[in-house]
Amino acid sequence: MSLREGAAEGFLKVNGINLRILDWGGGSFPIVMLHGLRGYAETWQAVAERVPGRFRPLALDQRGRGGSDWAPWQSYWAEQYVSDLESVVDQLGLDRFVLLGHSMGGTNAIVYTARHPDRVAALVIEDMGPGASSASSGSSRIKGELGGTPETFASWSEAEAYWRAQRPHAPAEAVSSRVKYTLRELADGRIGWRYDLDGIRRARLDPSLQIDLWPYVAALRCPSLVIRGADSDFLARATAEEMARGNANLHWVEIEGASHYVHDDNFPDFSHALDQFLEDVR
Repeated sequence: MSLREGAAEGFLKVNGINLRILDWGGGSFPIVMLHGLRGYAETWQAVAERVPGRFRPLALDQRGRGGSDWAPWQSYWAEQYVSDLESVVDQLGLDRFVLLGHSMGGTNAIVYTARHPDRVAALVIEDMGPGASSASSGSSRIKGELGGTPETFASWSEAEAYWRAQRPHAPAEAVSSRVKYTLRELADGRIGWRYDLDGIRRARLDPSLQIDLWPYVAALRCPSLVIRGADSDFLARATAEEMARGNANLHWVEIEGASHYVHDDNFPDFSHALDQFLEDVR
């Protein structure tokens, strides 16, 4: 039985563009959720439905994705994302909240939390850490995927086949969600991306735009949890261990049967780890 059904959709004017936010309501304590590089707010649907009832889940379509505007000048890097989040938090009046981020969203969450220790009560990082975006086999895989991503597809079935090839071990519902929320039918009948493929690709492939996360990890002052997929090619186990050794506020867990996309691949164990952490920091 889901704790919540559906989400209210809203938009905020942030740094000159419109950003889309989903709000599942419920409890009084916000938990803000940030998706990954090619993600979207609805990727957190199952998480939002099942977090303890005292929480109010909020998910953001970060710039260039989902229903949010594409960024001018293809400005897709951590400083811009964090600036967007700062404005969203201020406009929503979120004095204290839990912050959860996957992959790229994890980078943005780490940086924001280090800069705003008065705002973030607890931090959850899904399969992200220093060096993961630049020096891992998963980073090379994602760069290759971006470089080889078709601009359009002839049909929905062709688009779905593409996603299934990219995520061969993902549950069917996770693939269906990606098809639904990352693609759209164009005026000529072909299927194209909802996200700004060219801008996001250019920024991700530019090494000068990568950020060193180690100083930000060291600066975390709130209870922080890293959730690593046991089969991840992105966040190395040694990196997670080093993060925990370097900051007593941070610990990490490993989820069996999960790759970099932990909450897609093994949602029950991901949800259990998240619930346990939230209970411990209550």
